[in-house]
This record gives sequence, structure tokens and C-alpha cells, in this order.
Amino acid sequence: MKSQTLDYQISVMSLAEVSIALDWANAEGWNPGLNDAHTFYAADPSGFLIGKLDGQPIATISAVKYGLTFGFIGLYIVQKNYRHQGYGLQIWHHALDALKGRCVGLDGVLAQQDNYQKSGFQFAHRNIRFAGFSPPVSSLSNALVNLSSLPIADLYQYDRHFFPEQRDQFLQTWIDQPQGHALGIVENTKLLGYGVIRACHNGYKIGPLNAENQDWAIALFEGLVAKIPAGSEIYLDVPEPNAQAMAMAQRYGLQPSFETARMYLGEIPSMALEKMFGITTFELG
Repeated sequence: MKSQTLDYQISVMSLAEVSIALDWANAEGWNPGLNDAHTFYAADPSGFLIGKLDGQPIATISAVKYGLTFGFIGLYIVQKNYRHQGYGLQIWHHALDALKGRCVGLDGVLAQQDNYQKSGFQFAHRNIRFAGFSPPVSSLSNALVNLSSLPIADLYQYDRHFFPEQRDQFLQTWIDQPQGHALGIVENTKLLGYGVIRACHNGYKIGPLNAENQDWAIALFEGLVAKIPAGSEIYLDVPEPNAQAMAMAQRYGLQPSFETARMYLGEIPSMALEKMFGITTFELG
């Protein structure tokens, strides 16, 4: 392992540099959204780090802060020619230092889970990425509404069942992104579920998909896929403990294609996993 050198500098990314991390993520096969740089950056402009050797970017990581108590790590990528030389470990420790004192989450690929455990992270549950093609939809629920038509405060309040902290800035941008659609389920003026679908480098990802029960989740799923051409590639990241969500994905012919381990440093947050039919992203939680 190389010792720290004076020409290796770690700094906060600019918005333009977040696009570098997402280009690398796409090259790794993670298939980010086409507008993720803008929406991710809105969550925490200070939450993205880049490592440069002689001015050349060689490593990235995100350490996004939510509220005062939670953080999430993602986009941890070191260019192949610079791996196993200590550069990744240095930017990793910078990210942990930036989130010191908070509960920290991440979605770890199988090969890295042992390394994350060495840093104190503990396993919470598996997330399974399901992939397939959008089915044709003949009729839609009358309870579906465009999420932007609802008071934004209703969304902020409802989202707290599914996330450990407030993420208002992120949500506001996430539901209004270009090449994306956001729907809610409303009954008697009460929000009972919401979901977002966004264009990615390949196909579309649905996330989050949160609902009070499977019927509402199905209504949202069908409403979202109706917004894109039938037969498009679609992806849904399902928390494995939600058996109804797993069954829903299989009902539409989606097949497991990838998985991560949701892990936490600190106490595992209490969230309504039984109502989470699709997580938002592997990068930001």
C-alpha cells in the first residue's frame, strides 16, 4: 500500500464533478439516472468527495448528510489502475469523518461487505434489484394523482415512515426531475403511497415505491409504468424482508439481477420495511 503522497488531494466535488462519479458508476454497470447529478447534489452539495492525483480524478465517494442524525455513503469508486494502493481507503476515511456522530447507511455489494464490517457496519437486510420489461396497462386506479398536485408538506411527512431523517430538499428535486414521473395514492385527502420513475442510461428505474399495502403499491407501479412506452426496460430495488414486494416484482415477470446488503454504522434505524416496495437509490438510500 502506498503511503499518503502530497499530490493526492481530496476535496468536495462541484456539481460538474458529480457527473464524473456518475459516468464512472455507469461504466461499472450501476445504470444511474440521466438526471442524477442534479438531484443527488440537491440533497447535500457538500456531500460528494473526489480524490485527485496530480490533478487527475482517480476516486470518488458520496457522504450525504440528512438532518442532524443520518448520513449515507455511496458512489465509492476508484479507477482500476489505482486500486489497492491506499487511495480508496483515504477517501473512505474522509467520508466517515464527514459523517462522524451520525448513523450511517450504505448499500454494499457482496464483495465489499466484509470490509464494511471491519469499519463497524452491521448487516440489516438484503436489497434485490429486479429487472424486466414494463407490462401493458389497460386501466388505472382512480386514486392516482400527480404528486406535484399535493401539498409538498404532505409528502415530507409521509416520507418519514420510510427514511430515518428529513430529506426535503432532495424530495422536492427528485419528484420534479426531467424525464421522470411522480405519482401519489390519495384516499379521503390522505396520502397513502407514492412512487417515482426516472429515465436511466438503460431503461427506467422505479424508486421509491412506498405504500400502505400491496394493492396501493400495485396501483402505483401500474400508474408509473403507464408513463413510459410498453416493453421498456424497468428496474425495481426491493428490500428482501418485504415478502409482498418480492411477490409483486415476480408477478410482473421481473427477475433478480443484482443485490446489495443494506448496512449501518450505529443503531439500525426503525423504518416501515413492510410498506417499502422499492427503495429510492443504492447511492443515496
